[in-house]
Amino acid sequence: MSNITPSEVSARLRDGGDSLHVLDIRNRDEYEEWHIEGSHNIPVYNSLSAGQTEALRSRLNEIPEGTEIATVCIAGIVSQKAAAVLRDEGYDAKSMEGGMRGWGTVYEPYDTDVAGLTQIVRPGTGCLSYVYADDGEALVVDPALHAEIYQQFADNHDLDIVGVLDTHAHADHISSGPRFSEYLEVPYYLAETDAHDLSGYTPVAEGDTIAVGNSDLEVWETPGHTRGSVVLRLDGAILAGDTLFVRSVGRPDLEGGADEAKEGANLLFDSLDRLNALPDDTMVYPGHFSNETIRPVADTIAAIRARNDLFGVADKAEFVETILADLPDTPNNYNQIKAINTGKEPLTQQAADLELGPNNCASN
Repeated sequence: MSNITPSEVSARLRDGGDSLHVLDIRNRDEYEEWHIEGSHNIPVYNSLSAGQTEALRSRLNEIPEGTEIATVCIAGIVSQKAAAVLRDEGYDAKSMEGGMRGWGTVYEPYDTDVAGLTQIVRPGTGCLSYVYADDGEALVVDPALHAEIYQQFADNHDLDIVGVLDTHAHADHISSGPRFSEYLEVPYYLAETDAHDLSGYTPVAEGDTIAVGNSDLEVWETPGHTRGSVVLRLDGAILAGDTLFVRSVGRPDLEGGADEAKEGANLLFDSLDRLNALPDDTMVYPGHFSNETIRPVADTIAAIRARNDLFGVADKAEFVETILADLPDTPNNYNQIKAINTGKEPLTQQAADLELGPNNCASN
């Protein structure tokens, strides 16, 4: 067999990765922008596309012998040529199906320390979503594009999904929430401020509770990243959305110009100040990660405060100045993604390509 699935690559890397060497053949700038953690780059995409193999053969000394090789490109086509060259040289090489586009469809479930809470890690995009279950019922939080993942999880665990919630209107990835909830005929929860042109949603606001089995999940309004951002409080934990990450905080600049960014930063300070008052041992389960390797991606309020320079800042003016001075590049296609998520544009077959690339929702 000359191919390997992205899910198998993910599983092999999760097991330690010693038996699999991931070789990315894309151009260097594409690789540096977005790649599989732990992979190795030999930028021979252009030469292989032109039918020239010498560039790859000249760098065989960089490829370990006796280890299975998974070659990667953007769509899984040119990587097949790379795998064929390596097999001709005696390597056990396979092409990863779908390339980096396929990598974006990988989802990994992890149990957490909170009873009934499962974190769904999407390594190709840095997105984190959740399934909270109690007494045979489940709530899906921040679902990504591929809704079938959550349905399969529910089926495998004999759960009835009774609701879908987005902690905010996402700008980095497409939410399946509106369509998934409509298909299931269950509520889709979202703050009214973030709903814009959406219809058929169930608004949530400060102090609301969402019943799941015998549990009631409390809604906290935490504006800043978006005006309608919310956090869900569980027993001893929070689902923090894009308000607070393990090593950063949500960026406040994706809803308009400089004035809106400054207003968002001021709101975010107040929201973070509120979360900072939670007990130190409260577990934080964020909506995104960057290159953190711990699974599930989570930590306590105290641990995040100790390492996160933007969390626990006492002076609002200092916080606002710091966060606005250190914003990363604007996410690709974020306007179109947000337009889809808020009902302003339809979801198309090409929507998956809008999400390709690294996550840029953190402030630094």
